[in-house]
Amino acid sequence: MLVAERWQRIVQAVNERGSIRVTELSELCQVTEETIRRDLDRLESEGKLMRSHGGAVSVKEAQTEVPFMERETAYADFKISIAREAVSYIREHDRIILDASTTAWYMARLIPDMPLTIITNSMKVALEVSAKEKIQVISTGGLLSPKSLSYVGPLAERSLDMYHVHKCFLSCKGVHIQRGISESNELQALIKRKMISIADETYLLADHSKFGMQSLTQVAGWPEIKHVITDGQTNMEDVNRIREIGVNVLQLDKG
Repeated sequence: MLVAERWQRIVQAVNERGSIRVTELSELCQVTEETIRRDLDRLESEGKLMRSHGGAVSVKEAQTEVPFMERETAYADFKISIAREAVSYIREHDRIILDASTTAWYMARLIPDMPLTIITNSMKVALEVSAKEKIQVISTGGLLSPKSLSYVGPLAERSLDMYHVHKCFLSCKGVHIQRGISESNELQALIKRKMISIADETYLLADHSKFGMQSLTQVAGWPEIKHVITDGQTNMEDVNRIREIGVNVLQLDKG
């Protein structure tokens, strides 16, 4: 196979699957993993794909914001388990912030009606907790992103400058072992970065599908994340490497 043909096959495979591992590409193209890594570096420099931890992500996949209804059904059981665990860290009279992730929405459904202040940029989260009489709900407002049903943009970010919260609960598009967490577009990354900045502690809620992925826009490095809650399917090696950085990682049982 000529080099140009191999590159074409790699790009085609990445675009078809959305993301793919170096090991899979090595088998597909019948070349060494080191050769594939060099190929991925070259293709990334040409803007044909994006590197991730251990593989590559299609540019389209990295930049496209997935509609909320699609995200709601993806890995739902894992997200609900993570959300249930996250709720156990909430105490009466806490001030918390929830992002517009589906896991945060599951949290909103599971949070008992108790004295709390919840700030959110999510229409779904705000509606979910609005029926709970003891919870004070503050919405950021801002530019409405119709796919994620979230408020983003400068107005949403500026509204958060007024507040301080005890705990921030958020998810992301990608969890990279060295670089931290990333999002699919700049507006989502910026609002999450602002959320982290006003919180005493940040809890990252990430199911196993997020690990090894690096999306388009950086949100935060590991020094800014205090806790990670993930499911039992997440690679133990990745979990241990994040713990070595000094992050408290709670991995749920596989069952």
